[in-house]
Amino acid sequence: MTEQASPYASEHADQPHAVPLRVLAMVFGLLLMFTFLTVAATWVDLGDLNIWIALGIALIKVILVCLYFMHLRYDSPFYSLVLGSAFLFVVLFIGIALMDSEQYEPAVRAASPPAASTPAP
Repeated sequence: MTEQASPYASEHADQPHAVPLRVLAMVFGLLLMFTFLTVAATWVDLGDLNIWIALGIALIKVILVCLYFMHLRYDSPFYSLVLGSAFLFVVLFIGIALMDSEQYEPAVRAASPPAASTPAP
């Protein structure tokens, strides 16, 4: 049985990718910047938009990690597209679920019994 070479396979497919340290350092710097932006987004109250901003930043960070640290950038572009769209749908589903929980939260709080206060000794 003969093996067919992928159009994206290189001559040195048996050797690991040598990603320049400069590229990895830039991606690490971007991840730190996006982490700071996530924390900074909590300082401003934008209502429902805060959830979407945090999830969007998390999506960007996940895609950066997968592309560069998992070497998906150097594989078939189709795999990157599949991964990115899968994470996009995960973010979308989590965001919609969180928005829905905000709608019925007042009803849950109204139905729950008040917290019992402990008497002072």
